[in-house]
Amino acid sequence: MSRSLSLDWTKGLLVGAIFASASCTGMIGAPDNGVNAKPAGGAAGNGTVGGAGTGGAGGGGAGGAAGSGGAGGGLDCTAPSPGPSYARRLNRFEYNNTVRDLLGDQTAPADDFPSEERRNGFDNNATALQISPTLVEQYMNAAEKLSVAALANMPSLVPCDPVKDGEDACARSFISAFGAKAFRHPLSAAESARLWAAFDAGRKLTDWKTGLQLVIETALQSPEFLYRVEFGAPAQGQTVVKPTSFEMASRLSYLLWQSMPDDELRAAAQQDKLVTNDAIFGQVDRMLKDPKARAVVAHFHELWFHLDQYDVLEKDVSVFPGFTASVASLMAEETHRFLDHVIWEGAGDVGAILTAPYTFMNAQLASYYGVSGVVGDAFVRVNLDATQRAGLLTQGGLLSVLAKSNQTAPVHRGKFVREQLLCDELPPPPPDIIIKPPELSSTLSTRQRFAEHSASPACSGCHQLMDPIGLTFENYDGAGRYRTMENNKPIDVSGEIASSDVTGSFQGVTGLAQNLAASQKVKSCMARSWFRYAYGRAETDADACALAQVEQKFRESGYKITSLIVALAQTDAFLYRPYIAAGGPQ
Repeated sequence: MSRSLSLDWTKGLLVGAIFASASCTGMIGAPDNGVNAKPAGGAAGNGTVGGAGTGGAGGGGAGGAAGSGGAGGGLDCTAPSPGPSYARRLNRFEYNNTVRDLLGDQTAPADDFPSEERRNGFDNNATALQISPTLVEQYMNAAEKLSVAALANMPSLVPCDPVKDGEDACARSFISAFGAKAFRHPLSAAESARLWAAFDAGRKLTDWKTGLQLVIETALQSPEFLYRVEFGAPAQGQTVVKPTSFEMASRLSYLLWQSMPDDELRAAAQQDKLVTNDAIFGQVDRMLKDPKARAVVAHFHELWFHLDQYDVLEKDVSVFPGFTASVASLMAEETHRFLDHVIWEGAGDVGAILTAPYTFMNAQLASYYGVSGVVGDAFVRVNLDATQRAGLLTQGGLLSVLAKSNQTAPVHRGKFVREQLLCDELPPPPPDIIIKPPELSSTLSTRQRFAEHSASPACSGCHQLMDPIGLTFENYDGAGRYRTMENNKPIDVSGEIASSDVTGSFQGVTGLAQNLAASQKVKSCMARSWFRYAYGRAETDADACALAQVEQKFRESGYKITSLIVALAQTDAFLYRPYIAAGGPQ
């Protein structure tokens, strides 16, 4: 099909998509209020959710959403309180996965789309997924390429023979089947008419196959494909409703696979079987066994632990001559394999992520780390010297990301622990402060160079929270190698955590990791982070009961990550949504 035909046909559609984005990135349903949930504190705070403390639902103390009464303590959870429900645009990861499952495409076309803004640490926050003319044009380009490639293997895509069955009948059959998959629900009369009009335009201008190509292009640029919009099952006089079976199929598939529903989910939705909790939970158990679930967990880790930054690591070769792009790539492979093994084959809990006494290396990476006994290019499990390394925090890739090109960065390392593992919200530095690391010295240790932070009244408040943690990482240089000396002097790796539930001193990162593994606040932070990632939004006061429930199930499982994911499919936030009448506010 000619480029001019594609442009002519899709011009109006693309303008509509931009218009749709202006409304669809907003919430569909009730405003963000605390309907039915009456916590003693705000749900968005940094307290330990479900802990044994006395704070309310996110109050700043050691207690969390469950307060002193355990899960639900201090909360009125008698009626469903789902929190806000947003129309969500597919982000790049979801788009790639969806066209893979819809068309069999493996080219990851969305990698060329503009990067999404990260909000609360993730790239799928509904309120940040805006749309621009540039993105709309890239949708059009991708749709054209995908449609051409898809029809190169037409027998696998088109469920009929136009010669035997008739061109019109076959086209209508294709539109009905393909459209329902692409839009993730049976087509309405208006949707069918729109796709038929696309087919008819292409056929009249060129031929029958071109008509199908334009159907695919049109579908891939439609708001019904690019957005996940829900209204819930019809209700009268209710403020909270359950999603329809087709909406629940999409909730399940994008929670667990970040992709479209498969044949089994679609069949269950067609039979309206996704309305009971037992049916929904049965699908969760099945879907977690699929390799696509592993990919979603890996994507969470990539964002939350900054693994996506490994590919752009650069170091000063005069300071770290052994560090290369090849080493950085091997470090990324190490961390991905480690996390995948811990979650799916290993202990599977938060503590193991932080303290597991093994990793995965090949000969080249082992040589870089100074580890003997590893041969060959294949990655193998390697037991670590417990005095030097254990868990994620001692892996070379993360240590290199949290460093400068020519030196370590205690502030970055301490800030990572505070924000990513403890979910602390640190205030920005004073506006009149020029941020730069202390000058390198051939005589002073890093600890001595950074002492000015603690001495300065303008800096000490935050740096007393970060630096005593970050400086304990000094056994690892800016490129992830272990060391015991700096400027010919022994390195002091004593550390301290203040203002937390595991306050106190420790020695080295392995000591820090043991403290963090015992922290209820770290486990609460993991649950809160998964909540934000899974639902594509921040928590609100209305989610206090849901957070408390997730925390309780997480705790009862021994803090296993897969159990945390299962718990996220059992909350009010997942099983319900605010009711909105057709034509109501968005």
